[in-house]
Amino acid sequence: MNESEAVHSGYPHWWDAFYAVIAAVVAVAITVADGPPARRVVALAALAGMTVLHVAAGRRLIRRPGDSVAAVVVLFVQIVIFAVAIAAMPVATWLMFAVTPMIFQMAPTGLAVGAVLLVNTVPLAIDLATDSGDLRADLVIAAVSASSGIWLGLWIIRVLEQSTERANLIAQLEASRAEVARLSHEAGVTAERTRLAGEIHDTLAQGFTSIITLIQAADPELRDERLALAVRTAKENLAESRAIVAALAPSALDSGLLDSVRRQASRFTEETGVPAGFRSTGEPRDLPTATEVVLLRATQEALTNVRRHAGANEVAVLLAYAPESVRVVVRDDGCGFDAAVTGGFGLPGMRKRAEQVGGTLTVHSDPDTGTTIELEVPA
Repeated sequence: MNESEAVHSGYPHWWDAFYAVIAAVVAVAITVADGPPARRVVALAALAGMTVLHVAAGRRLIRRPGDSVAAVVVLFVQIVIFAVAIAAMPVATWLMFAVTPMIFQMAPTGLAVGAVLLVNTVPLAIDLATDSGDLRADLVIAAVSASSGIWLGLWIIRVLEQSTERANLIAQLEASRAEVARLSHEAGVTAERTRLAGEIHDTLAQGFTSIITLIQAADPELRDERLALAVRTAKENLAESRAIVAALAPSALDSGLLDSVRRQASRFTEETGVPAGFRSTGEPRDLPTATEVVLLRATQEALTNVRRHAGANEVAVLLAYAPESVRVVVRDDGCGFDAAVTGGFGLPGMRKRAEQVGGTLTVHSDPDTGTTIELEVPA
């Protein structure tokens, strides 16, 4: 439901009650008024017909705002029946209190003004046709009724327009507030990531570098197997700490997703010596930041798993742009694992991040063919 429909849906029940009260009062007036019984029956039948038409069709059309042809047709049928009621019993003119608001609810503004003028000429036309009643008094009453009815109708329309404008403004403010909250959250997350990246770089990474330098200074040839093992372990942990810093750094996506994923593959090769080929398909395009972050983090996590566990000789990274989705695929020829029972290797975190942007994570792995991790997100 849009704001205009929401505004219109707020008053129909009050309008129904108003219409029912007017119809009941006019029905009583017709019943007790002087005149031939046959005319009272015709007037009451006309009033009943208007009520049935309103309940069967008018109420629904009023609740569905718009200048529809159906609403105009129903409205003019109501006017014709109203004229029949007045012709039968002039006291039915009091039904004008209900007919005028009905006109402005069911017809475009210009047509509604004309319809109000037309309705108010009905008693005058009947006076002229039957040569009964006080024509001058009815003319004054018609002028007052038409002018006040048009003024009231235009005022109601303006009130509804203002209510719609306020509803639209409130909706925009709520959307803006939600966007500000989202941006504030992202800014906080980015700041925390930056802080953690700096802490890791300044402590762990530099510490591992110092360890390697000190050991190599003591035994440049690394003849002592224990020192050689210590250097290898320090280098592996240095590579992992650098990977963590790269994953946390907010600048990772500054050059775009395509270049960022390509750099991850190149860095993997530089740090491990294992060839990591990169390929992209489709037409690259800008994606929401949250989607790009999930794709990049999945690439980083998958390459980290290969470094730690796979023992692979070759790795392939694919970034595929499709019309309605984007996929990143990381494939290695390593030792594989049982994806059905393994809960580690960062897979739960990858799945959770994928779900946050409506994506799916697929893992295929066995000892003969290695491991393939594929993340697809709608975009």
